[in-house]
Amino acid sequence: MILFIYDKTFDGLLSCLFFAYEQKKFPNCILSESDQKPLFIDEQYHIITEKEKSLRVWKALEKKLSKIAQNMMLSVWLSELPETEMLLFRYIRKNIDHPQGIEMNFGDDDVLRIKEIAQKVAKEAEQLRQFVRFQETADGIYFAPVTTRYNVLSLIISHFKERYANQQWIIYDTKRNIGLYYDTRIVQEISFSQKDLSKLKLGKLSDEKLSEEEAFFQKMWREYFKSTTIKERINLKLQRQHMPQRYWKYLTEMQ
Repeated sequence: MILFIYDKTFDGLLSCLFFAYEQKKFPNCILSESDQKPLFIDEQYHIITEKEKSLRVWKALEKKLSKIAQNMMLSVWLSELPETEMLLFRYIRKNIDHPQGIEMNFGDDDVLRIKEIAQKVAKEAEQLRQFVRFQETADGIYFAPVTTRYNVLSLIISHFKERYANQQWIIYDTKRNIGLYYDTRIVQEISFSQKDLSKLKLGKLSDEKLSEEEAFFQKMWREYFKSTTIKERINLKLQRQHMPQRYWKYLTEMQ
């Protein structure tokens, strides 16, 4: 059992690949310091993330892989699934070692799994574009809390920058306690304190933090939604198929 310990970054993973080929040591497991380690380890290596080396690996991959394959790899990384590190390591190694590469060989289990995860991540990003609901705060910033299965905020930046180019907005992932703030010029990463985060997880800003107009329109929308709903035709199963339940607490009409 050969174990690599790294810093849980994508550059760190590429540094693991550089180290493996340089030292001819190929891991059976790649973990972070905080992960639970296997009971029996023959060799253990702490891989230092080096930007220059990770860039060399990525440039080599750009020559071997299509843009589609590169984007699929990044999507798999954003999935944050436990299998991510070793799956990507095997996939990259197979493409480096194989003369023609294997990126579209769906008879290979790793290639097929890469595609499956990438599709799930893409679907989550698309749902987020559809179901994000902004609330206008008292200071004029449009705020939207979300809870996503995968870490897809980076995949939706361009959409919201284009659609709300002249508005300040924040899209905040309450699961990971990280968000994106757009000030009408650039997008920055932000995070809140644990105290504020616990309130954000409720899905609705308190009335004193909402603008008067926002509070009024939320009330009107709830009343309209209630008045037009035909109780006999409510189909929660169908509703969940089109609108995953994890988004419901952020929708004004569902509160």
